[in-house]
Amino acid sequence: MIYSYFRRSRNVPTGITHHVRFILIDETDRPSFNIYQKMKLIVLVLVVLGLYNQDSIAQVVQSKVFSYSKAKVKKTESGEKRELISGVTTHLKKFEIFTNTIQSGKAHQVNRIHADCEEFVFVKEGTLKINFHETSKTMGAGSVALMMPNDAYTLENTGKSDATYYVVSYQSIRPINLQRGINAGGSILLDWDSIKFTPHDRGGVRKFFDRKSAMSERIEMHATTLNPAIKSHEPHTHLPDEIVIMMEGTTEEEIGTGIFKGKPGDVYFMGSNIPHAIRNTGKKPCMYLAFQWE
Repeated sequence: MIYSYFRRSRNVPTGITHHVRFILIDETDRPSFNIYQKMKLIVLVLVVLGLYNQDSIAQVVQSKVFSYSKAKVKKTESGEKRELISGVTTHLKKFEIFTNTIQSGKAHQVNRIHADCEEFVFVKEGTLKINFHETSKTMGAGSVALMMPNDAYTLENTGKSDATYYVVSYQSIRPINLQRGINAGGSILLDWDSIKFTPHDRGGVRKFFDRKSAMSERIEMHATTLNPAIKSHEPHTHLPDEIVIMMEGTTEEEIGTGIFKGKPGDVYFMGSNIPHAIRNTGKKPCMYLAFQWE
């Protein structure tokens, strides 16, 4: 794999350029050399050549666990904000996860609208009133609002306790297809209590959706209940990137060659084609929300 570029030297007269060619070893063309490794190698080459700037190039999101309790906390007018993930993935040129907490007794209303991003809100705890267009719904922990680009919506804590929610915002590397998102059902509000629980031999599952969207040919979301001391499955791979948000209990996730521990609030990220498997490490059932896209 050969890359070339022209660059003017700082120490030569204007108009004189260097032609630099660098070669990425053919090993990158082997199937075992995944996209994440290729991206890291390209960034490394750019660092060596002095072309890499952290302020202008988004970081590749690493496949690992992102701690909720250790995340940087920023105080806000109505509570606090925790930034968990920000970067790029195999399928996304912009990917961000953060949480907001709106304190009880504060009639603060958050207004959000994005023309270039799609996002979903996941209620961690408390009660949120979510409004968009002429639809309004008050939803509790576990509930989800999936919002297409250009759909303005507001979030308000109407309960008697603090309300904390995740915002997962993403922009595809492919062109946005607004009509595809509308045809697939547009923006939707999904209350936890309305999602059917289907038991199985390892625990059970709640299926939120499996559909197309403005950003992707396929997005899928489900919540899994996993019985104590067992794996959900043996390590496997798939093309979509995936996140797992821990809701209850303690787990460990095999990701690539590493093992990461997670507790409520934490977020696992698994990049495209990275082997992974989750195990309940507690003595009670655990629960987590899984979301993937391609």
